[in-house]
Formats: sequence, C-alpha cells, structure tokens
Amino acid sequence: MEMGNTQQVKTGEINIGDLRVVPIIISFVVAGFIGLFSETALNMALTNLIGDFGIHETTAQWLTTGYLLTLGILVPVSGLIMQWFTTRQLFITSLIASIIGTLIAAIAPTFAVLMIARVVQAIGTALLLPLMFNTMLLIIPPHRRGRIMGVIGLVIMFAPAVGPTISGIIINNLTWHWIFWFSLPLLIGALIFGLFFMQNVAVPTKPKIDFLSIILSTLGFGGIVFGFSSAGEGGGWGSPTVIIAIIVGVISLVLFSIRQTKMEKPMLDLRAFKYPMFTIGLLLILVCMMVMLSTMILLPLYLQTSLALTTFAAGLLLLPGGIINGILSPVMGGLFDKFGPKWLVKIGIVILAGAMFGFSTITMETSSGFIIGLHIVTMVGISMIMMPAQTNGLNQLPRELYPDGTAIMNTLQQVAGAIGTAIAISIMSSGQESFMTSVEDPANPVNQLLAFTAGVQDAFIFAIIMAIIGFIISLFIKRVKVEHQM
Repeated sequence: MEMGNTQQVKTGEINIGDLRVVPIIISFVVAGFIGLFSETALNMALTNLIGDFGIHETTAQWLTTGYLLTLGILVPVSGLIMQWFTTRQLFITSLIASIIGTLIAAIAPTFAVLMIARVVQAIGTALLLPLMFNTMLLIIPPHRRGRIMGVIGLVIMFAPAVGPTISGIIINNLTWHWIFWFSLPLLIGALIFGLFFMQNVAVPTKPKIDFLSIILSTLGFGGIVFGFSSAGEGGGWGSPTVIIAIIVGVISLVLFSIRQTKMEKPMLDLRAFKYPMFTIGLLLILVCMMVMLSTMILLPLYLQTSLALTTFAAGLLLLPGGIINGILSPVMGGLFDKFGPKWLVKIGIVILAGAMFGFSTITMETSSGFIIGLHIVTMVGISMIMMPAQTNGLNQLPRELYPDGTAIMNTLQQVAGAIGTAIAISIMSSGQESFMTSVEDPANPVNQLLAFTAGVQDAFIFAIIMAIIGFIISLFIKRVKVEHQM
C-alpha cells in the first residue's frame, strides 16, 4: 500500500498517521548504536581485565558468554513481553537497564561486579533489539522497509565494527573503565530523546502467561548457548558440562516446540515457520551470523598472534570493512526495495565465499593490505545478504506474527553466533594440535606460531562450507508480494 493511504491504517487502536515516524526511528537507532558498541568494545580490553583482576582467559570470556546467555534466555520471551507492555514502557525500561549496567561496569571494583553489570546491560539489549524490529514492521510500509532496515543494519554492523577501534584508543590513553564512562552520557542522551519523542505503536493485548513455556525456553536456548560457548572457551566437546548443557537444551527445545504447537495462544508462535520465505530468510541469516562471528573472533586472534600487531593496530585494520558495511547497508536496502532479494543475496553469498577462500590462504607473511581487502569484501557480501533476507522473510508474515517472527530471528541469531564461534575455535585448536604432532621441535616458538596460523586456516575452511550451504539455500529465495500489512 502506498504511503498516502497509511493515514487510515491503525495498529490496534493507534492511528499510524498520528505517529512521528522519523523521531521514533532516530530514538531506536541512537539507543541501538550505543548498546551494540559497548557489546564489542570490551573484547579489546580482555587482556587488561585479566591482568587487573588476576583471572584466567576462560574466566574473562564469561563477560561475552554471560552477555550472550542473557540474550539467549530473554529474547525468546520478548514476543510475549511486547504484547504485555507499551512501546514507550519497553523502550524506557531497556535504556534504564543499559544505563544501570553501564554505570555499574564503569565503577566495577571486582570481576564479579563487572559480570553482574554485563548481565544488566544484556537485559537492556534483549528488550531493545526485538522491540526495534517489531516497531519498524508496524510503522513502515512494505515498499520502504528495505531502506529503513538498511539504516538499522548500519547501526547493527557499524557499532560493533568501530567498538574495538575506539576502545583501543581509550585503553591506550586511559583505563578500561573509560569504555563505559564514554557510553554513559550517550545512553542518557538517548533516554532523554526517547522520553520526548518515543510513541506507542501498538496496544498491549496481555495474553495469558504460560510459565512452563518460559522455563522450557530458558533451559532450551540457555542450555544450547551455554553448552556451545563453554566448548568454544576451551572446555572441549567432551566436557561433561558441555554435553549435559547441550542435551538439556535440545530436549527442552523439543518439548517447548511441541507445547507451542498445542497451545491456543502460544508464548512463541511457531506458525511463522509455515511461511517459506521467512524460513529461507532465517536460514540465510543464521549462515551469515555463523560466518561473520567466526570471522570476527578468528581475525583479531590472527592479527595479534600470527602478525604480532597491537590491539589498536588490529582494531584499525578491521575498521574500513565495518565502515563500508555500515555505508552499504542502506544502499542495499534501497536496492532491495527496487529489485527484491533474489540477485542481491545470491551475489552476496558468492562474494562471501570468495572472501572466506582468501582467508583460508593467509600465512605469517600475509600483508596487512590483503587482510583489509578481504575484510572489506566480506563485509560487502554480508551487507548484500543480511537485511534483504531478513526484510523479505518478515514481509511474508501477517501482522499478528510480527512479535513472534522478530523474536525467533533475534533469538536464533544469538544461538547461531554461539555455535559458529565455538566450532571455529574448536577447529582452530584441533588444527594447531595436528600441526604440532607433525613437527620435530614443538617447543620452538616459530613452530607454535606456524601451528596457530594453520589452525586459523582450517577454521576458515569451515566458513567456506557454511557459505556454500548458504548459496544452496539462496537458490530458493523469491521476492514476497506484500498484500496484507498496510
């Protein structure tokens, strides 16, 4: 439906024609940017934290794992939460949680306090991201969604990309606490802006809460994220903790799914999977997340270990790709609006596969320019896949399934990220061990570096395989003709 007719459209009892769409979008974009910036900014400070708190690397990794785990538990429930509270209530609550978490982190005297702060921050992000996607679907007509989703893509990709670089500058000149002091006034500014301009876009229906579904969802998604993250942190796939967590997670998810299909008003409506383009779009996003997050963990390790670069230099090398991805996201959104997802996604997957092949050939002599070029190509490919696939998939859903569709996509992205990261690290470790068994002098530092580099090469072969799977899935994508939303 054309924009001129949206004045008569209502969401629940709210007239979309009365909404100030641009300030609502700005409120979400600013809040989302700061929230996602702090998510990756801390990764560059892990070495400092290990020294300051006297903790082991695997313990420090819990700052990331705990964050992901909180998202994995809360995001599935977000579809239900969005039907119980208004847009303004959830937006303000998410920002207050982010502000409290950031303030606690900025003054954290011990690792335990910092860990609590990360969980509180994650609560804010878990509320904000699904709310942002759901709101955009409700207030933006389908023929303009690609470009707006592209702007959101700019935020989602650009913030994590600049996080390591900015935190590298902060750590070089100040302490890691200042990463949070830097974020705090921006979050407060986003809250004040939202208080003035955020409007309610839907009327809460307050469906019945099924506590058994919440428990099964928590055990299911939480168990899988915890299990895979523990394996990736060095626990190994044979660890009883990893095996038990994944088994409990899978069984709980199966029981959760069965329960949802039998309930009259499910907590998470799985009917979204009956829409083929939603399912294909979701699968493409999961492949993309696994490739992207495995790359984002492998490259900094390679740059700092094999090429012996400083944290700041490694962050700078990865900055151009992130910036270009941010710039291209709205452009790809506009192309999606005009031409649909078919060729964008296919070409994007081919580009991504080519970049992963290039990364599988890197050595200790590889130039920085080659790495920057490959990273840029990777980010170009991702910008062609992520938002077009996501927007096309969500476009096929009827309005009543928007909260569930966004909750499913956001939840499974966290799960895919944890799985992709764990598999990449595991392959890298086994590649190292395999290389060391074939050398005569394992204690030689040069051999250890060669082994590490060989492990990284092996891990990128996993990314190539995932990209090929993504290409096969992309052959089935078709443009959705939207007739039901606006």
